[in-house]
Amino acid sequence: MWFKNLFIYRLPDDFHITSATLQEKLALKPLMPCSGLDKQSLGWVSCRGDDRLVHIANKQILFALGVEQKLLPASIINRFAKERVADIEAQQGYKAGRKQLKEIKQVVTDDLLPRAFSVQRTTYAWLDLTKGRLVIDAASSAKAEELLDHLGKTVDNFPVQLLHTELSPIAAMTDWLAGENAPAGFTIDRELELRSSDESKATVRYANHALEGKEILAHISAGKRAARLGLTWNDRISFVLNEHLQLKRLEFLDIIKEESSKVADNEDELFELDFTLMTGELAKLLTDLTEALGGEVKKD
Repeated sequence: MWFKNLFIYRLPDDFHITSATLQEKLALKPLMPCSGLDKQSLGWVSCRGDDRLVHIANKQILFALGVEQKLLPASIINRFAKERVADIEAQQGYKAGRKQLKEIKQVVTDDLLPRAFSVQRTTYAWLDLTKGRLVIDAASSAKAEELLDHLGKTVDNFPVQLLHTELSPIAAMTDWLAGENAPAGFTIDRELELRSSDESKATVRYANHALEGKEILAHISAGKRAARLGLTWNDRISFVLNEHLQLKRLEFLDIIKEESSKVADNEDELFELDFTLMTGELAKLLTDLTEALGGEVKKD
């Protein structure tokens, strides 16, 4: 349940929704198994394996989108289609044309889909009603947009926009490196991607490497800018900040997780404490990071 990658969205100041209303809306579009010729099914699922589609604590709401997909690799379709084409060509006595090949491939796909295995994945979202944020834990922008799109179809008038700051992450991260000094509360770690702003897009990447000295400054002087930078916040959470203001590969340092595991008596209590602790820490981190980037700029 600990988030690994953050896509950060802002809610309008006048936005309001209760957990009960959200539960009611999500319940109208639960995840249903793929049936027939469906390749994919989307719907809302429980965060904890019970009947509740939302979990709330201290005005922090957790909910999740479930996605079921049929496993039908192109190589399998092509193999069966090749056999079908060979049989048809033998019967009709001439080569199948392009249109006929396409039709055969579609027929084969339709035949195989009902027998294909299904896999499920889950994308979690955290709604911070206190700070007016929606945070999605997704490894790619496509998965974040997938959840947003389904949320828009589920809850009317759910307007969100990406968080925008006065300073772009690229400019801020480059300045921090050039001055060899991170903003208050943050330390620079040992991961970096520098990219040229010209047409060449020349890129230099550092992993587990000290990021100080003449070499880094020389790249910056030559026109390269920081596109990704490893950071640690208050010795509690490490992450990689990228040019799109996304936080990747979050790691909650052991001291944080130990705080909940020491006092929880069972799995339910542990889930509750983990969620409360995680959202509390991330809310502070996002506020500090926004301030380090010059503050929020609200778009009309």
